[in-house]
Formats: sequence, structure tokens, C-alpha cells
Amino acid sequence: MASHSQKHPWHMVEPSPWPAVGTIAAFTSATGLIWFMHGGPPWGLAAGLTLLLVTFAGWWRDVVREATFQGHHSDPVSHGLRIGMLLFIASEVMFFFAFFWAFFHSSMPILSKVAIAPWPPKGVIPLETWTLPFFNTLVLLSSGATVTYAHHALRADNQRGTVIGLILTIALGVIFTATQAYEYAHAAFKFKDGIYSSTFYLATGFHGGHVIIGTCFLTVCLFRAMKGHFKPDKHVGFEAAAWYWHFVDVVWIFLFTWIYWWGSYGYKG
Repeated sequence: MASHSQKHPWHMVEPSPWPAVGTIAAFTSATGLIWFMHGGPPWGLAAGLTLLLVTFAGWWRDVVREATFQGHHSDPVSHGLRIGMLLFIASEVMFFFAFFWAFFHSSMPILSKVAIAPWPPKGVIPLETWTLPFFNTLVLLSSGATVTYAHHALRADNQRGTVIGLILTIALGVIFTATQAYEYAHAAFKFKDGIYSSTFYLATGFHGGHVIIGTCFLTVCLFRAMKGHFKPDKHVGFEAAAWYWHFVDVVWIFLFTWIYWWGSYGYKG
């Protein structure tokens, strides 16, 4: 009689609707956002974002089930997931590199013949570097410390410490996002006010979006930690969230240094 037992450590993923649904959601969100930015109604964007949330919930549910209850995440599978997360973060590095290059291309004559000097351009009143931006830097760096504390607590099999560290990290992420929203609302320039504002909002706005995504990621980890899903020697989902959060921290250091501090250094009020 033929045996149907698995004779290898790899996880043969069952057919899933979520890649297709996620593709539709991303396309709907992108087209809805473009339509909205050109004066259209927000319904397309809202529909796309709603479908994305449904995709996230469904896909995460399936992955959690595979890892925690079905035991599919063997050591080779976990290693592959870690490599996949590292490659994803590497792609994100190039994503933000493009934004930084757009900023430098517009602000440094040594790199481009169309660069504007002085920088920031005349008429632009940049944000005060050492007020809200510096406060947000302290907030985000502190969140990097709290998520590291949560990770060390998890490795020490300290569930209470893990939960406390995650709660603090999530709270700091929310504070960061709220502060940046306040900063945007009170900035002296808007998105369409020239190349300075366009590159500023593009870089800092996409980083803010990554902070929101990372906060959601850590919130999922918080609920999983409270349910005891993570073990000291097996917590790939938590590791991925922590790596992503540290990536967000590092990107912000570059944003603060180059776009907030150096980018406003030539302002003469």
C-alpha cells in the first residue's frame, strides 16, 4: 500500500486565495489613491484598503495555524522564512534608496544639473529639526529598545516581560504616528508646493506608512504572545516583526539626519 506520509521537512503549502485577493486589493488601492489624488471620490481607495485588511487577517490566520497548530514550520522551513524576510528588508532598503536619491538629486548641484540652490528653495519654511522631529526620533529609538527587551524576555521564557515590551513598543509606535500627523497638519508647506515638499512628504510619508504596518505586525505578535504561541527557541513571526521594526528605526535615523537636519540647514528665516 502506498504511503501518504511526508518524508521531507519542507512545507507543501496548500492552495490559497490570498495571493490573488492581495493582488486585487493592491491594484484597487493604487488606482483608488491615484483617482483620489486627482480629485476623485475616496471610495476606490477605501475599498482597496478594506480588501487589504481582509487579506492580512486571512493570510496571517492561515500562517499562524500552519506554524502553531499544524506544526508545518520545521527548522528548514523557519530558516527559509528568515531568509525571505531578510530579502524583503533588502528590497525595502532599495525602495527607500530611490526616495533619498530623488531628494539628493534635487538638492545637490554636484549630483544634478537641475538641482536647486540654495536648499531649501526660497519661500520654503522647513520644520524645526530639534522640536517634533527630534522628539519623534527619541520615541522611535526608544521603541527599538523596548522591542529588543521583549525579544530578550521571550528568549528567557518570560511571557509577562514579552507582553509588556510589546505593549510599550506598540504605544510608542502610535505616539510616533500621531506626532507625525500633527507635524504634517501644522507644516508651512503642502505636498504640491514644489520639489522640496514633494520629496519630503514622499520619503517621510512612506516611512510613516511602514511604521503603521510595523505597529500592526507587532500587535499581531502581542496577541500571539498573550496566547502563548511563541516559544524561546521557536518564534520566527516575532523575529520577523522585530527585524522589520529595527529596519524602520534605521531608516528614520537617515531621514532625520539628511531630510530634517541637513535638508533645512541652509534655511535663512
